[in-house]
Amino acid sequence: MKQTYIAEAPAKDVTDNAQAREGADAASGARIERDPFLTAMGERVRMLRARRGMTRKALAAETGLSERHLANLESGVGNASVLVLRQIATTLNCALAEVIGDVTTSSAEWLLIRELLLGRDPAALQRARMALAEMFAQTPADEHRNERIALIGLRGAGKSTLGRMLAQERKVPFVELTRVIEQLAGCPPAEIHSLYGASAYRRYEQRALDAVIAEHPRAVIASPGGLVAEPGTFNTLLAHCFTVWLQAAPEDHMRRVIAQGDLRPMSGNHEAMDDLKRILAGRSELYARADMRFDTSERTLADAYLQLRDRLAARLGAEPVRPD
Repeated sequence: MKQTYIAEAPAKDVTDNAQAREGADAASGARIERDPFLTAMGERVRMLRARRGMTRKALAAETGLSERHLANLESGVGNASVLVLRQIATTLNCALAEVIGDVTTSSAEWLLIRELLLGRDPAALQRARMALAEMFAQTPADEHRNERIALIGLRGAGKSTLGRMLAQERKVPFVELTRVIEQLAGCPPAEIHSLYGASAYRRYEQRALDAVIAEHPRAVIASPGGLVAEPGTFNTLLAHCFTVWLQAAPEDHMRRVIAQGDLRPMSGNHEAMDDLKRILAGRSELYARADMRFDTSERTLADAYLQLRDRLAARLGAEPVRPD
């Protein structure tokens, strides 16, 4: 990556001519190719400073940074650290995202919306999201939403096993989304990642889900564990399927994966368990957006299936179709 930051060298001679030094800085800055992102960020800092009526000297004094450092930053040739940007944001009384240039800080209306949502609990945020989704929906609610059951959760939660049993009793197709992705790409997901990258995999994942929804008005769908991390794809799933988060204790996830014949976790069991717990913690808030959650731990397969079936019947019997 091309370095665009001009380091501030210590003064060698306090009697140096200031005008000559400034001229040298200007010439050096002119030779540096300015990164568009850094240039835009510098302009935002200058705008935020001006909005609050602060001179560069005042901002330097408040943050403890040198004026020269701030000048470099505002002109787009200063590649500041995150800590420096946080100092500036704190002094300017704004979010770090506003300095960096997050889209939700790009207008006054965005900022007001952020302010309204700030500090709300997950339930309130969910209600706000659903209200916005209904307000801006460009297509009518899917009348088949409650006839497609999508199972989400980490590998080893029971999506494939319980999904097949549910599909058989409901007399509907059972679809493993991973298999559809493989059919569309012509190779397994691992090869998609290694050959084309994560972005390509996510595109295949979205295409696969779109195809399944278009083809099957009624189905039970087992989704890949990481689908929830892609907002667009997950929103599609939520809008067109009744979603169930199959939960399990980390130890049960690990045991079931190994029982399926995948012995990779055994090569570094402690590290694998730590990784699994981190992934589960990182995705839990996303999985919690499901319509229903069901814990498969400490249950026999028969008991898990019967209880899941009964809970689904109770929910879907009176569950209205809603957009999401």
